Amino acid sequence: MLHKPIIKTELPGPKAKQIIEDDTEYVTPSFYRYPYKLVVEKGYGVWIEDTDGNVFMDCNAGIAVCSTGHCHPEVVEAITKQTQTLIHMCGTNYYYHHMPALAKKLDELVPIKVPTRTYFATSGAEAVEAALKLAMYHTKRQKFISFIGSFHGRSLATLSLTASKRIHQVGYMRHLLDVINVPYPNKLRSPFANVTDDESASKATINWIENIVFKTTTPAEDVAGIVVEAVQGEGGYIPAPKNFLKELRRICNENGILLIVDEVHSGMGRTGKMFATDHYDVEPDIMCLSKGIGSGLPIGVCVARADIMNWPRGAHASTFSGNPVCIASALKTIELLENGLTENARIVGNYLKDGLLKLQDKYDCIGDVRGLGLMIGVEIVESKQTMKPTAELRDKIETACYNRGLLIFGGGGVSVIRWAPPLILTKENVDVALEIFDEAIKVSV
Repeated sequence: MLHKPIIKTELPGPKAKQIIEDDTEYVTPSFYRYPYKLVVEKGYGVWIEDTDGNVFMDCNAGIAVCSTGHCHPEVVEAITKQTQTLIHMCGTNYYYHHMPALAKKLDELVPIKVPTRTYFATSGAEAVEAALKLAMYHTKRQKFISFIGSFHGRSLATLSLTASKRIHQVGYMRHLLDVINVPYPNKLRSPFANVTDDESASKATINWIENIVFKTTTPAEDVAGIVVEAVQGEGGYIPAPKNFLKELRRICNENGILLIVDEVHSGMGRTGKMFATDHYDVEPDIMCLSKGIGSGLPIGVCVARADIMNWPRGAHASTFSGNPVCIASALKTIELLENGLTENARIVGNYLKDGLLKLQDKYDCIGDVRGLGLMIGVEIVESKQTMKPTAELRDKIETACYNRGLLIFGGGGVSVIRWAPPLILTKENVDVALEIFDEAIKVSV
């Protein structure tokens, strides 16, 4: 069993360099690539091996996707078994037991107390697209409210909501949907005056919605849904303040608006509870899930109150909805999450966060450490005195970690390092990762 990364060659190695050259010539340049150049050959547990035989500890899990680790043997067995009987027969036209089995399980798990129905998709963006169409169909309204720093997808409809990076928007002209983006409550980066803590940040945003947005550009009676992440993902792993989601729930109740919670990034055990929303005791009308639900297979779901998801035959569908292989993986993933991995995320996540907080005390360039479970953001700044973000230093630290065998990833606009390892991570793994991270900062500042 591996205990530490193994780096055998210069990075990237000779085989990797050739693949990168081919990729540059033949693959779309629109894909975002991290500052370091990793060419993946295989994965097992918390480890990634590149094409030259270098082994890395993976603390990003394929961007929070491989929740049970890479190639978990029970997940592989479930996938293999399913591929031997049925791979595809278009669940939007025919019936098979896989879809109601997963939908029934989700009905038991989601924090929606009334009966639910589930729409199956192949990605988070598709799940959010379904939620938007459903909200418009149900409410007969067309406007939405989203938040600065949010990421809900890159399709034309979800791009109307997404507000995390300029590059996502450049060149696509007008938005497809009528969306207003308001500031997400972030005490460190709030545009509002007199914001000093989570409570004042939350109050400022709620006040902006009720007393500015509703009274000027976006009347409440025209709003179909408020779309929010309980923990912003691309925004920098920012947990919502304690009462913020409850206040959004109140606004929705008072104005006939649907509360749509995007748990694509934060759901499925990552925060130490099955859903990040579970930390807030709030009941959404619609939830969107993807990433960690399939342990690496492409599946997304939109779960809604049954009385809302009451659209007619043919109103929305997709050829690959409810793929049986993906659902087999999802059902096994949920089983593993319920049988210890969600609790492990809580315990090991707290251990990792404590270690990162100690490094914050040690280094002037760590401005903030925040998050829930194994979804932790470390904000890199020029100094604690100025709290000025620095993407350059963030990238240097990322690359220094890579060169030492640790995979982490950036986000949060310009200067956040995100930790989203597989939920099988151990305290022993954390000790190794923190040692590398400490050294990487030391050589980068």
